[in-house]
Amino acid sequence: MTSELNRFPNHSMMTLTAEKVRYDLAESVGPDLRLSDVYTQSELTELASLSLEYRSAQGSTDLRGVIARQHNVRTDDVITTTGGMHAIFLCGAVLCNPGDHVLVQQPLFPLTQPALAFNNAEVEFFPCRFSNGYRVDVENLALRLKKETSLVCLTTPQNPSGVATPKEDIIKILDAMEQHGPDAFLLVDETYRQASYGHDSAVDSLATLDNRIISCASLSKCHGAPGLRVGWAITRHRQLRQQLINGKFQTIICCSGLDEAVAVRVLQPEQSQFDARCSHLRQGRALVANWVEKHNDQISWIAPDAGALCCVRLDYTKSNTAKTDNAAIAEFHKALLERSARVAPGDWFGDEPEVFRLGFGLLPLNELNEGLEVISNVLERCR
Repeated sequence: MTSELNRFPNHSMMTLTAEKVRYDLAESVGPDLRLSDVYTQSELTELASLSLEYRSAQGSTDLRGVIARQHNVRTDDVITTTGGMHAIFLCGAVLCNPGDHVLVQQPLFPLTQPALAFNNAEVEFFPCRFSNGYRVDVENLALRLKKETSLVCLTTPQNPSGVATPKEDIIKILDAMEQHGPDAFLLVDETYRQASYGHDSAVDSLATLDNRIISCASLSKCHGAPGLRVGWAITRHRQLRQQLINGKFQTIICCSGLDEAVAVRVLQPEQSQFDARCSHLRQGRALVANWVEKHNDQISWIAPDAGALCCVRLDYTKSNTAKTDNAAIAEFHKALLERSARVAPGDWFGDEPEVFRLGFGLLPLNELNEGLEVISNVLERCR
């Protein structure tokens, strides 16, 4: 019996929350908020009177209203969840059953695939690779659709690359689904949508584009509040929405009322930290761009459209001084850890081994510079 206890295999990504390093360039978040960033001392005192009772299975009306206004949907279209992964898990539980076919973008956040495969649906990846700028090949995706396809899942901007899928391509995907997978829904993870770079405004949510779209996101990435386990799913499809609410009730009953109350404050426009956060991301992205250019004989990157992350590829052969093989890649990551720094290996996401995710949003800019210098020293050692 013990040998069969393997439903949830170990994943090395767990080290992100379990093991701390001095220069964490593997993380994909922006600076973490504190309660004092969104509450005054007197307001925190008032929060102490909050009743810790059961809440609505669909979620707080106030919170759903704030989310709805930011996505141009009705309050009733929103279901709150315990983080974005809970939203994805519920979609998998409802839509991905034995005999169903599921198409999922790769590379991807590694927890997504097992959540959608939980009920033994057939999960197939459609690749988006460094070599084509992580763009979705719509024609290739269309060829993979089947009449048994129940869900197509993609992230825009993507994790790990930060590359966004244009609205025009989403429309083409929906057209292909209508022809070749007529019963399928399109799950779009928009977690990084609002993480634009300074003066660039965030693109509109795709939630209103079509009734087959399910939009999900959370407070973890753009908003700097991963400790508030709050996410959401948005769908205008009435029956699916009710199934997601039922699934939430039958797994966790409801979200934490305390988390939801604080989430309202985080999302309110007058409490928004977005201008400063987006400026921080823009400056971090610029630092990375200059750093990549400095080492363009050993590395290259795909510039992200949004988010606190990007993909960088090791290519020592460009300098004609070393090979980029598995041993060299392992030595690169080992050397970083010896210097209390890390990046996220590509194989976490189903990407090529020579690719790594580099996060530039978490650290203050001076520490980001120091962390990049650590990678520079390792690159020089690997020549």
